[in-house]
Amino acid sequence: MVDLLLDARALLGESPRWNGADGRLYWVDIDAHRIHRTDPATAADEVIQLDGPVGCIAPRAGGGLIAGLKDGCALIDAWGDTPRPFGPQMLAGIPEQRCNDACVDAAGRFWVGSVTSDKANPAAHLYRLDPDGALHTLFGGLLTSNGAAFSPDGRIFYHADTPTHALKAYDVDPATGLLGEGRLFHQFEHGTGRPDGGTVDAEGCYWSALWDGWRVVRLSPAGELLQTVELPVQRPSMITLGGPDLCTAFVTSAGKNLTDEERARQPHAGGLFTFRVDVPGIVQPGFAG
Repeated sequence: MVDLLLDARALLGESPRWNGADGRLYWVDIDAHRIHRTDPATAADEVIQLDGPVGCIAPRAGGGLIAGLKDGCALIDAWGDTPRPFGPQMLAGIPEQRCNDACVDAAGRFWVGSVTSDKANPAAHLYRLDPDGALHTLFGGLLTSNGAAFSPDGRIFYHADTPTHALKAYDVDPATGLLGEGRLFHQFEHGTGRPDGGTVDAEGCYWSALWDGWRVVRLSPAGELLQTVELPVQRPSMITLGGPDLCTAFVTSAGKNLTDEERARQPHAGGLFTFRVDVPGIVQPGFAG
C-alpha cells in the first residue's frame, strides 16, 4: 500500500536520500530552491531555502551535505549553513544547464550529471567529483542525466538519459572510478513513462521512478521487469530505500506544469510517498570530501 508521508506540494521534488545517522530523509525541491529534511516517524519537515536551484544532494561521510547547484557542487557543513562552492564550477556561464541527478560510490566520490533546458542540443554531461575536489568529465551528449546508482558490489553503474526512455549499465572499476562501455539494461516503451531517478536494493535489483508513468518499477539484475507499484501521481521523480530496516521506499514527485484537469486527478502531486518493500536497500556511502 502506498501512503502519502508529506503533502509537500513540491514543484519538482527530487533526490531523496536516507541518512541513518539521524533517521531523516533529505530531499530537494529543485524549482522552489529548497532542501528538505523530513522525519518519517512524525512527518515533521524542515527546510533550507536557497537562492537558486538545487538539483541533488547527498550526505557527507563527516557530516553535512554535498549539493549539486546551478553552476556546480557545493558543501553544506551543517544544517542551515550557507553552501560553499567545492570543486570546479563546471556549469558557470552556461545558463541553460544546471546540476541534476547524482549518487555517491563506495570510495566516496560524487557522480553528478547535468540537464539542459535546450532540448534541441544534447550538451549535458556526467561528471565525477572526487573528495579532493578534482572533477572528471565521464561522458556527454545528454539531455537529462538521471538514474545514477551502483550495484551492491560497486562494479556496475546504472544511468539514464531520460528522454531516450533507456536505462544503461556500465562496468566500472571501483578502485579508480573508470567506466567501461555502456550497454542497454532496459528500454521502456515510449508513451508509458520515462526513467527518472533510481536506486538499487540488496539483491542487486534496480528500482526506477517513471516520469509521466504513474508508477515505479523493480528490475532484475538482468533488466527484467519484476514488480510494478502504481502511484497516485503522474510524475514520480526518484525513489530511495531507507528507514531503520532499509525496507521503506520513499518516492518524490513533481507538481508543476499541470493543467486544472490533471491536478484534479492527482491532488497530492508534488507529495512525498512511501511504501514497504520485501528486500532492503543498501547503506549509501557518504561523500568523502
